[in-house]
Amino acid sequence: MDSMDAGMTGETASGVDAIGKPKIAYFSMEIGIDEHIPTYSGGLGILAGDTLKSCADLKVPIVGITLLSENGYFYQKIDGDGNQIELPIDFNPADILEPLPGMASVTIDNRAVRIRIWRYLLKGVTGHTVPVLFLDTNLKENGEWDRTLTTYLYGGDNKYRLAQEIVLGIGGVRALEALGIETVERYHMNEGHAALLTLELLRREKDLERVRQRCVFTTHTPVAAGHDQFDLSFARPMLGEIFPDSLVPETTFENKLNMTMLGLHFSHYINGVAKKHGEVSRLMFPGYTIDSITNGVHSATWTSEPFKRLFDTHMPGWRADSHILRSALGIDKHDIWSAHMEAKRELVDFVNSRYNAGLAYESFTIGFARRQTAYKRPDLLISDIPKLVQIAENAGPIQIIYAGKAHPKDASGKESIRKIIEAAKTIGGKAKIVYIHNYDMGVGKMMVAGVDLWLNTPRRPFEASGTSGMKAAHNGVPQLSTLDGWWLEGCIENITGWAIGPEKTAQQESDDEIDRRDLYEKLEEWILPKYYHDRDNWIRTMRSCIAINGSFFNTNRMVQQYVVNAYFE
Repeated sequence: MDSMDAGMTGETASGVDAIGKPKIAYFSMEIGIDEHIPTYSGGLGILAGDTLKSCADLKVPIVGITLLSENGYFYQKIDGDGNQIELPIDFNPADILEPLPGMASVTIDNRAVRIRIWRYLLKGVTGHTVPVLFLDTNLKENGEWDRTLTTYLYGGDNKYRLAQEIVLGIGGVRALEALGIETVERYHMNEGHAALLTLELLRREKDLERVRQRCVFTTHTPVAAGHDQFDLSFARPMLGEIFPDSLVPETTFENKLNMTMLGLHFSHYINGVAKKHGEVSRLMFPGYTIDSITNGVHSATWTSEPFKRLFDTHMPGWRADSHILRSALGIDKHDIWSAHMEAKRELVDFVNSRYNAGLAYESFTIGFARRQTAYKRPDLLISDIPKLVQIAENAGPIQIIYAGKAHPKDASGKESIRKIIEAAKTIGGKAKIVYIHNYDMGVGKMMVAGVDLWLNTPRRPFEASGTSGMKAAHNGVPQLSTLDGWWLEGCIENITGWAIGPEKTAQQESDDEIDRRDLYEKLEEWILPKYYHDRDNWIRTMRSCIAINGSFFNTNRMVQQYVVNAYFE
């Protein structure tokens, strides 16, 4: 796994031998470690995995806790008409994970649900290991429905989701107890899915302030509708006595248990995931002190092999200290371009072999890969096909590679995929469009390294942070994006990439028509001419992406901020 060696130790371990003596427990509904472990759906899970990898690099005493998600999020197929088809992923945890002898239990609707614990070890560049625990209810001791609670990530109805969050939050704390771990000082909730852990801590401590001093909460969602909430009519009976009446006023809204409010109420440190997102969160939740720690990515995971070799030669030590990447400004431009073209050939060959797409190495290639949903506006680039074709005819050939899954219940996201597939069939001239099915970490690594430009078009102010452009920057790929999330901090116009829409000082929400015109204008008048006719300056921009954005927007820096501000302050 690049700079990380991970997996089973080859022997059964128990208790402290299996986990060590962690001081931080990091809870996340999904953790993306490797494409072969389908326990993630997108950015939240990948961030969690990258965070734990950096903890391993930096020798942070932490343990990760998540759900097994045995059939993953889903395997994506797309038919000839662009319809997304969701299939279960065939994953046998015993092939990759190690079962631990400890067993935990939670109560759901007055039923005891048993939890098996699996372990995966992340090994950092320093040799330090970080354990990741996967919680599994698929046991013969459990009832039929209870056995399915760790089958699908984000599956089922609200009752299913609440039961999953009981397993994650309450079950996760009890799993540590079952393993004899008594050293945890901080509990970090990566989004509200894990907030029920606070109820288990309160049951033990009997003191809200003591619990609060032990809890850290990170919110990732700048939209009220994106926060988990459950009707009290079923939440209270499902939770039982562990949810006292005294908490109802502080943790509910419109007669619903709000998991974000629960996390906020019980945490001494709260943060958003970009400076702008911190501002938005403070407006959403007045009365709370909400800091911001901008997200990052794990440098060694998302840097392609050609650039790893280049960095190893010119900037030894960068894998352990990502700040060293600022020295990339001294790397010869020819070497930068050679590394990029090696990564680009790998991507183009992959796409051509799978889809017979006829992509060319020399043609300017745009990448767009993320969850397909309306606010991310995946169809903005293709909203005026005649104009796009005209740009390609006048300024130079364009190739567009799309990828990403729509949530099974997101009709608008699925419609965006159909629009892209239809555009791919009808577009002509010097423009080509390809949609890669079943986007995962493996495809993501090829795309962020192999395209020439990374495109991101969220409708502001709905992008909490975003991390895909950070991955691209580590490979010298500039970004063209709406000024929202991390791009407000990372965009230096024409140096690290380009902005879509209003200037940084503007506060208004996105206007689709204004953004569309600006997107096409930037491509036609700035980006394509620079790529095709001023290659020397284009490569200078590539170097700036690595030196300026790669050296800062990484999880090593991010984890150091959590250590100082939240964990051991």
